[in-house]
Amino acid sequence: MDKKEAQQLIEEAIRLGADEAEVFAKRAKSLNIEVKDGKIDALESSVTSGYGLRVIKNRRIGFSYSSGISDLAETAKRAVEAAAFTEQDDANCLPDASLPSDVNIYDPAVASISEDAAIEAAISIELSARQHDKRITKIRKAAAGFSSSRTLIVNSRGIEAEFESTGCSAYITAIAESDSESQMAWDYQGSRFLHDINFSMVGKQAAIKAVQLLKARKIQSLKGFVLLDSAVAADFLEILASALSAEAVQKHRSLLEGKTGELVTDQKINIIDNGLIDGKLGSRPVDDEGVPVTRKYVIEEGVLNGFFHNSRSAKKDNTQSTGNAARGGFSAIPSIGPTNMYLEPTTDEYRRSFDRLVKVVGKGMYVTETMGMHTANPVTGDFSVGASGLWIENGEIAYPAREAMISGNILTLFRNIVMVGDDIRFYGNIGSPSLLIDEIDITG
Repeated sequence: MDKKEAQQLIEEAIRLGADEAEVFAKRAKSLNIEVKDGKIDALESSVTSGYGLRVIKNRRIGFSYSSGISDLAETAKRAVEAAAFTEQDDANCLPDASLPSDVNIYDPAVASISEDAAIEAAISIELSARQHDKRITKIRKAAAGFSSSRTLIVNSRGIEAEFESTGCSAYITAIAESDSESQMAWDYQGSRFLHDINFSMVGKQAAIKAVQLLKARKIQSLKGFVLLDSAVAADFLEILASALSAEAVQKHRSLLEGKTGELVTDQKINIIDNGLIDGKLGSRPVDDEGVPVTRKYVIEEGVLNGFFHNSRSAKKDNTQSTGNAARGGFSAIPSIGPTNMYLEPTTDEYRRSFDRLVKVVGKGMYVTETMGMHTANPVTGDFSVGASGLWIENGEIAYPAREAMISGNILTLFRNIVMVGDDIRFYGNIGSPSLLIDEIDITG
């Protein structure tokens, strides 16, 4: 779909009785490869294209979608008719036109990668894991993905936003075995730029993690230090991201409800949402309603500044959209989500190398993986999850730890940060460094 066809669809919806209309169109191409034993285990190449039409009629939302340009009139008719069956709400609205932000999210090297080069990249992930250590006996999954897309957003209030983007990723789960014991670990990298991904390093890092967990022991229970690996810290941060949705707050499903202006985390940290970082997977010039994305301190020196908004949630709260409208695709209406959300220390005084973080710990656990994070309660913030990693004593890694549990409250966890690592990594659109946290219940 091009801009002219989008305008035609909007005009048809207006003619049929819609007060306002919006078109969200997307064309995406993807290539995903999984390898096993040095050979292709699965290869999927696809091209998808379609558009969604959202209309507002008498303060009611109607929606329809299609993948065929010949269906314009029928799509408009379905969307307008659907509005009669939805709830009337004064907050239903579309955003006004504004200038898109400038950010680099397209890499021709990703868009034009050959199938052979993509397969070679995927094979190198598995090969590097196996070559690192003979105890890597199985690869559960080694995969590489490459995608490119074009997004078009047009509405009856003057928005005409169009942009191209790319993405690529590498992932592996490796299993190390010794005697009768086996341990599993994973690694991942993702970016919009091909040169950011070191496919071999992803395999090697997963192998290192799996091997270092061999000969794991049960640990003693205590309340003390936990050093969260960046991937685990990002998991906790993702739960916090869901609580930062204004929609969740309005539905009374957020642990941060009513806490604007209050100290909700340790004063040593900022949590930032920034859709303007070149190459990051959450970056884009506009959100999924056509509102320019921004860089904003959601939590600044521990204080909650506000929430993520799309146009509808913003109108409910008598404020402005923060550029955080997000869709699952052309067949969905906008929800709310972060762009690139990450944690950083407020000053370099609180940033330390990983080795320095370990040396601070008299007795505690370096958590490299958790199990059951989905069970954390997003409303209360309470969690109790399985944990594996390395036991630390007297500032040194002592031995691998298994069958542990860490429990507490997510806000308490972020309030008890002692130091922040200098090793920030992004997992999708969520980024965090390693975090050293005190006063966490560890159960052996």
